[in-house]
Formats: sequence, C-alpha cells, structure tokens
Amino acid sequence: MTFVGYHAPMRLLLLAALLVAAALPAAAQNERPNILVIVADDLGYADLGVYGGDIRTPNIDALARRGVLFTQFHTGPVCATTRAMLLTGNNNTVAGLARQGSFPGPVIPGLYGYENRLPDRVGLLPRILKDAGYRTYLAGKWHLGESVEHSPWAAGFERSFAMKFGAGNHFDDTGIRESEAKYFEDDAEVGWPEGEYSTEVYTNKLISYLEADKGSERPFFMVAAYTSPHWPLQVPDEDLDLYAGRYDMGYDRLRELRFESLKGAGIVPERSTLPPRNPAIKPFAELEPQEQRRESRKMEIYAAMVDNLDRHVGRLLDYLRANDLYENTLIVFMADNGAAGEDFYYTGPFVDYIRARYDDSYERMGMRGNFISYGPQWAEAGSAPYKLYKGFPSEGGIVAPMIVAGAGVAREGEIASTYVTVMDLMPTFLELAHASYPEDKVPMRGESAWSYLAGRAPVVHDDSYVTTLAYNQRAFVRRGDWKLLSLARPFAEPEFALYDLATDPGETTDLSSRYPERRETMLELWRRERRALHITLPEDL
Repeated sequence: MTFVGYHAPMRLLLLAALLVAAALPAAAQNERPNILVIVADDLGYADLGVYGGDIRTPNIDALARRGVLFTQFHTGPVCATTRAMLLTGNNNTVAGLARQGSFPGPVIPGLYGYENRLPDRVGLLPRILKDAGYRTYLAGKWHLGESVEHSPWAAGFERSFAMKFGAGNHFDDTGIRESEAKYFEDDAEVGWPEGEYSTEVYTNKLISYLEADKGSERPFFMVAAYTSPHWPLQVPDEDLDLYAGRYDMGYDRLRELRFESLKGAGIVPERSTLPPRNPAIKPFAELEPQEQRRESRKMEIYAAMVDNLDRHVGRLLDYLRANDLYENTLIVFMADNGAAGEDFYYTGPFVDYIRARYDDSYERMGMRGNFISYGPQWAEAGSAPYKLYKGFPSEGGIVAPMIVAGAGVAREGEIASTYVTVMDLMPTFLELAHASYPEDKVPMRGESAWSYLAGRAPVVHDDSYVTTLAYNQRAFVRRGDWKLLSLARPFAEPEFALYDLATDPGETTDLSSRYPERRETMLELWRRERRALHITLPEDL
C-alpha cells in the first residue's frame, strides 16, 4: 500500500496508523472521530465576533475557545475553486475548476482543468471516506457539477440535499441564471421546500440524516455547505431589523473599525497598517443621504444573515451534544473565500434575468423577492486588513476565517498564524480516518495539519512549501512568505509583482526592482509549477 501525495515522514506515520488499526477489533476501529465541516459562503475575514467583528456569533466563537483559530487560512478566490480544493486536496486546475460555472472564460472541450466539475484524475474525499467505513452526508451548496452523474451522490455522499448552482433565492426555487435553482437530493433532481429559509432547510436535512442512521457504529463525515451569507441578501422577517442603525457610520469607517478590532483581538499584529483605500469606491461621506441610507441597510441585512447562520450552526452542534456525538467529532468551521464584491443586479452576465424576477427596492430589502448585494465597498471592510476581495488572488480574496476544534485537537483557545490552505484539510481527514489516497490518482498538493493540531509540530508547512493558483486569467505562486502575484488580465510574466507577506500582508509594495534576483527565482518557480499543474496560459487559448 502506498500513500501518494504525502512526504516520506507522513507516509510512514500513515502506514503505522493503518497497521495499528488493522490489529484492533472492529469496535476499536469505530472509535475514529466523526468529521464535521461547516462552510460559510462569502463570509468576510473580519465578520465573526471572535475575529474582532461586531456581529453576534456566540456559537462559532465558542468553537474557537475550544480549539484553534487560524489567521492565515488560504482558500481559492471563488466558491467553486475552494470546494474543489477541499474535496480533492489538490490545486483547482488539477481538480477541474480553472474556471467557474458560466462565468467568462475559455470553453474548450477536453481542455485540462476547464471541466467545470470534479474529473476522474483526482481522488474524492467523500468517496475515499465512504470506502473507509464512514457515513457521508452533505447539505447546501455543491457548485461542482450540474448533472446527477457529477452530483454529491456520485462523488460519494450517501445522503445529500444540494443546490447545484452557485446561488439562488434563499426562500424558493428562483435562481439567478435559470428558471429554477436546481437541487439534488441523493441521485435525483428535486424542488425547494417552498417558503422555508436556506439555513434552516440545510440544518434540518443534516439532522434528519443523522436521525435516520441513529445508533450506527460507523463514524460520519458531514459537510454543512451553507449558502449564507451569499447574495441575494435575504433573511426571515423576524431577523430584518436585528442590526437596524448599526452601520450608519458607513463602509469607510467600518473598514477602519474592523482593522482596529482585528488588532485588538490578536488576529493581525499591532504593527500592521491598513492598505490604501480603493480609489474606485466613492467615499461614503460623498454619497447623498438616501444613498447612505440604502448602503447602511445592505450591511444590516448582511449582518442579520451571519447572525442567523450562527444560530443554525448552534442547532447542529446542540444536536451533536444531545446525542453524545460532540466529544468525538472533529469540527472545522471555514469560509470559502474573501468577502464578496459582486453586485449582479447592476453588472455581469445575468442582469436581465435577475431584474425580470427580483426587485431591489429599499422598502423590501432583505425580503424573499428582493435582490441586493453589499458590493465592493462593504466587501473591503469585510476583508480588512487585506487588499481587494473575492474573485482576486490577492490576500483579500483568499484569506478566510477557519476554526478547528474537537476530537484530538490538543491546542485549545489558540490563535495560530501558521500558513495553512484548504488543500490541507483532505490529507488531515484521511490521516484521522486511517484512509489512504488512491495510488492511481494525481497526488494531492495539500499536507496533513494533524501533527500541528495535535500539538506535535510548530507549523503546518515549512518555508519550502509552494502554493500555485490560476483563476480567471489572474495568478500567483507563493513559497514561504514570498508571493509573485498578477492581478492583470490576462496575466503575463511582466505583470507579476513581488511581495514579502511577512512585512507587507496588505500587498502594497512591489519589491521587484529591489530584489530582481528573487523575482527571477520566483518566476522560474512559476514556470515550473504551471507546467506541472497544466495551467493554460492566456496566449494558448
């Protein structure tokens, strides 16, 4: 048996764990922990209370006090890329998501990485865990294939209820690019339970799956892939005014307050400086009073969504406690990318479709048929102290909150600045499950974080670890604290800027002219990496 994708020491550890497991009776093997992954959709870095935010999130905050809060958790720049990396332990191109859904980009049949679904060349986490004896469940957003053949059920989830697309109404079947937001339940397409709110529906589904298998000796792997607080920003009526008046100070002031609260919470170093304000965003003080009123209301609804999400996370955790499952469950709470700056009611490929089915009136903001997003102005407050937001491979688009707590986590109440990526979760889970990665699949790029979580290692990765990503004709390569980043489209080698993230996490100062040899070394690394990962260059399209 081999463990492709692991370094030699980790292969030895996994082999030893499997040999021990094989010698144990079945009852002992069933003591492997349950694994629960909770994914928030487009949650900002500075939103949670425990990250210094002003939104009430007591249930999520309590997880951080029980485990590890990561300040340098890195995702993909958009939803589907991160989900592909999570479920394969691999780079987004290798995992088939070099582009997302129907967004602009190359559509070339057979082009490596542009399948817009999980390809056969990678091992799939739910399938591997299912084969290892785990029950596997998912409820929420899928976004990794739009046919039953590429559904959660086909990927190895025994039970699932999932939205196949990237977004939709939180109360009914209305989508943003289809006549209906299509859903899978196991191996069939189904409709939405009319009038019920998304976080409640997904929580109810997951609890029902656990109830149906109550008493099973098999551990479970569960993904709660919530669609909150993703636009359209909507909440149940009772939550509409939870944060009334809270954000009348505007997005510029909130960005400053969030930055200071992040420092106060120990999330960013005291020496940190706030990156320059985005000049493309009109200052809040220059808006007309009615515009200010409307902008503040957007953030109120967004905050209410996060508050509602926390309550349903609490419901799920309460079920685990009430059924003696909590102590033996490893719990990961994460967001899938940086705060969302899109506003498809006004720009983008779906404007006509959305406007024909939704309104954006102030009086109905946050209600069922209303479509609002909080836009780049609030997203930059949510991404403080980093540059830009979702969609960009700058730190503002790919640094997200993550908390890991529960079974086997020796670090309690710690704030961790060690670099970790979403690709590291799959090898971590496989190690805990005593499961091996298939040797006939492309090796994983992630590395297990379990030694760190168990208190046996000081970091997750050493300084030689390399991360490479290309998405929507933007790209970066990172080794240690050095990052080569291109935000221009299409990306080209002359456009790459060089940053030292140890001293400049806001990516404000291009060091290319100061360190030309370092830049050339990083360029050579990029060339090697993009060939190994089959990243298609713009000039090749």
